[in-house]
Amino acid sequence: MGKLVRNLVIIGSTGSVGTQTLDVVRAFPDDFKVVALVAGSNFELFEQQIIEFKPEWIHSNCTKEQKLKLNSHGCFEKSIEEIVALQSVDVIVTATSGDIALLPTLIAIDNKKNIALANKESIVIAGKELVSRAKENNVDIFPLDSEPNAIWQCLKGEQKAINKLIITASGGALRDFPLESLPAVTPSQALNHPTWKMGDKITVDSATLMNKAFEVIEAHYLFDIPWEDIEVVLHPESLVHSMVEFIDGSIKAEISKPDMRMPIQYSLLYPFRKFNSEISRVDLIDVGKLSFEKLDLNRYPCFVLGIEYGKRGDTWPAVLSGADQMAVELFLSGKIKYTEIDTVIKNATKRHVSVPSPNVHQALEAANWAKKQVEDLVK
Repeated sequence: MGKLVRNLVIIGSTGSVGTQTLDVVRAFPDDFKVVALVAGSNFELFEQQIIEFKPEWIHSNCTKEQKLKLNSHGCFEKSIEEIVALQSVDVIVTATSGDIALLPTLIAIDNKKNIALANKESIVIAGKELVSRAKENNVDIFPLDSEPNAIWQCLKGEQKAINKLIITASGGALRDFPLESLPAVTPSQALNHPTWKMGDKITVDSATLMNKAFEVIEAHYLFDIPWEDIEVVLHPESLVHSMVEFIDGSIKAEISKPDMRMPIQYSLLYPFRKFNSEISRVDLIDVGKLSFEKLDLNRYPCFVLGIEYGKRGDTWPAVLSGADQMAVELFLSGKIKYTEIDTVIKNATKRHVSVPSPNVHQALEAANWAKKQVEDLVK
């Protein structure tokens, strides 16, 4: 296979998924060109990325003085909206958490850019509209997250003869903690994931299993699968990232090390596969066995709540996303207990009046309303 040469925009380049995306770009310098980088306020890392990858365009939340220094490296500042619409761009990588990536993602889709999607919140808040607009514009959405990426891989080459999707969950950092000890859990304990290295927000969501509720919602919209045909099972080894059971009883699984560079590489190189010496292989003899367990729903009330809000539809998933984002921030800052995350979300949003078939602006308004409700409740 020769050179691929895909022009990339990476939104959230200094975060966990963003830096691992650049690891993949670094491994295949002849296949990718970084046209633009978008970051928050991590000036030192952002400057290093600009020097190494030489993007033409950048956007950040850095100070005015810092931006002047960044521009001295030969790049120019543009708004996110302008960057995602650049004619030269092939793929937009949305590597942020939270709802900040939703509107740029929709602008990119309307400009017929393919999307490598790691941002769960975009699908949770506006999944129906996002998928619909992608179809209208003949745009591909490549799921970067390991579980939906695994489903996507399992479905390749198959007719749609699906009996159910089986999404695996590691159980998070607190899966073996006694239930009675959970009220005293500290942020550092919740962030100590046994197998994955991720950003703070998604790591807490992994502990509560809210991230798994988000993945069920994501799978429902991305793969057009009924709610009742999506199952979640506990898989502590984090090697089987998801499975698809077909109507004839056969099951396909995607197995790989818990390394985000694997699904990122698959998405960015698709439909091609290439060897990457930086990604280690699974040795099945060394693994010995793979275990699967039923979820203990008493341990994961956020998962139950997330599925409930997802099934309600309309603006309820957006409310869920916004409320969870704020509740996790409050937990990480020590303002609420770990075991209060689900009750804060539920109590803050119980008076929500859902908007039927919302447009994206109504969905974002609902998410922002939920953030404020949570914040006001805890004051």
